[in-house]
Amino acid sequence: MKIALVTDAWHPQVNGVVRTLDTVIGILRRWGHDVLVISPDQYRSVAAPSYPEIRLAMTRARSVGRRIAEFDADAVHLATEGPLCLSARRWCRRNNRIFTTAYHTQFPEYLAKRTHLSPRIFWHYIKWFHRASQAIMVSTNSVRQQLIGEQLPQVHHWSRGVDLDSFSPNAIAPNMFENLPRPIQLYVGRVAVEKNIEAFLKTDQPGSKVVVGDGPALHDLSRSYPEVHFLGRKSGRELAGCYAGADVFVFPSKTDTFGLVLVEALACGTPVAAFPVTGPIDILTRKNGVMDDDLNLAISAAQHLHSEDCIKRAAHFNWGESARQFLDGLVPMEPDRTVHLSRRFIAKAIFARV
Repeated sequence: MKIALVTDAWHPQVNGVVRTLDTVIGILRRWGHDVLVISPDQYRSVAAPSYPEIRLAMTRARSVGRRIAEFDADAVHLATEGPLCLSARRWCRRNNRIFTTAYHTQFPEYLAKRTHLSPRIFWHYIKWFHRASQAIMVSTNSVRQQLIGEQLPQVHHWSRGVDLDSFSPNAIAPNMFENLPRPIQLYVGRVAVEKNIEAFLKTDQPGSKVVVGDGPALHDLSRSYPEVHFLGRKSGRELAGCYAGADVFVFPSKTDTFGLVLVEALACGTPVAAFPVTGPIDILTRKNGVMDDDLNLAISAAQHLHSEDCIKRAAHFNWGESARQFLDGLVPMEPDRTVHLSRRFIAKAIFARV
């Protein structure tokens, strides 16, 4: 199959969306599928406000559409809700091309954090953007139910995976961990306001706090919390060592739809403390994580869970299965199949609501 994938999130960005797309695209290509990636680095772009590493592509719909048409795509997938995918959506609508979309981030809550406006204001755009999609790919059941509640019933399950060869309890912890007071409480991810990191940094549990990642809030947080160990960006086995060497992984975000870092921590045998929100409630069980509105209580309780149970849970998340789910959710340009799939998705959504 020839798949045109349009995304506003791409390298050099480091986040869950980019890692998911990069991994799944690699698998699809190994399976023999031809994937065209249309991303901001291929166009003139400007930096997103307060996020210089995030580029917003400046182009017209016909420019994006010309590439899709020349590629002769069998299926078109719009991975994000940014300006590049907006241009692709406009071209598809003008030319009667069907497409699928994905809901990777709690975008309304994300923008509400940055603008101090109500999330409901931004839901109008999200609903408009996805309403014309033949299938909206979502990673968890709670997001599925959320979108159905927002009158977007054409949802399709697309889970995530973890590289068990890279992320394992055998990864070597950083040398500095040997001298840190225990328990070591770890956060991994973007250091930005929407990740709610201060909720973790303000907790008063004994031990040491470690933050791995980069982002626009790093400078201010490192100055405000000098007792916290900010290690910057890590990847591969070095990142796995941070997970494996920690006693508890803390996930304070309330704007993620999944959270790849959750399953990476579990794969390294590290239990999770989190708020009871989308992402954690779909991944964690009582044996491998503690969710509580009081993050102090969650951190205190989670560190007593067993590594073996964490590793068993992580084994359920497989990138090969994720790629198969993505492929199954695509809708090729076949009129008869389009009608059939649309009705099937709607029927599944109705039954899920009952």
